[in-house]
Amino acid sequence: MRRREFIALLGSAAIAAPHVAHAQDSAKPMRIALVGPQGIVPEANPFGEMLLGALAQLGYVRGQNLIFETSAEGAPRNLTPEQFVAQAKARNVDVIVVWGFPIVVAAKASGIPTVVAFGVGDPVATGLVKSLAQPGGNLTGISDVATELSTKRLGLLKELLPQLKRVAMLWNKDDLGMTLRYEASAQSAREIGADVEAVGVREPDDFNDAFAVMDRAKPDAILMVSDSLTMLNRERVFDYAAKHRVPAIYEFDSIVREGGLMSYGADLKESFERTAAMADRIFKGAKAGDLPFERPTRYLFVINLKTAKSIDLEFPPTMLALADEVIE
Repeated sequence: MRRREFIALLGSAAIAAPHVAHAQDSAKPMRIALVGPQGIVPEANPFGEMLLGALAQLGYVRGQNLIFETSAEGAPRNLTPEQFVAQAKARNVDVIVVWGFPIVVAAKASGIPTVVAFGVGDPVATGLVKSLAQPGGNLTGISDVATELSTKRLGLLKELLPQLKRVAMLWNKDDLGMTLRYEASAQSAREIGADVEAVGVREPDDFNDAFAVMDRAKPDAILMVSDSLTMLNRERVFDYAAKHRVPAIYEFDSIVREGGLMSYGADLKESFERTAAMADRIFKGAKAGDLPFERPTRYLFVINLKTAKSIDLEFPPTMLALADEVIE
């Protein structure tokens, strides 16, 4: 080979080498974990299925260009949020998807690119981010509008119970995001001539005290705010509401499918679709803090008629017509 041809060959190889390396990097599977109040989700978690389904629509195939980190059967569920997030970080994930305020706080401190799926309330009011438009740091995701949602839920209770005067609100007092939601609900209740009875809980044993408070002065209705604590004890709330024939409204339709009376809240399928789109952008090089927080655009009103009949409650035809789904 002539010297000039040899030099030209070396030059072209040097130029091509970075492109080869880049192609190998781009072919590297992306790692993602879904972390909630009970840790990295197990294989068959419904939220995991929603997230994977949404990622599949964007071209991600598990085991090929996507690794979905899961927890083992029987993995400890009593660790701190910081420990759960540390587990995800140890697996070198590219993105974590989270829900629940304490987990989001731990994710922010970890520095891992994080997308909030739901359950964080107003991230500006809680100090998680500087603004919805420019979050900064390592967080983005889906926020909600506590005041608007509280007004809507209480309005639905008022339509069902025109004489509504007193609503018992169950929420986790240790969750700042949920505490702000309680305050918004109290304000909304005053606007419709009702009062919100603050029935805050911090641990499972507190539910006995909460029910005792309601026994002493029976509320016209119950509003349960969803977080890890209330969700783990939701069946106790179902049982109390059924036994005492108290109508209750919840935040998500999945609770109504399990026996709750009615719900109004964001369509979690849509939330996970938009969460997946944010994760996709981060996989492709975007910084989480540069992606604006978004708000849900679809909300579902769901009624369980079987539960209504069990407490001798009849929904007005106008409410049944308004519902996105009526479970019979």
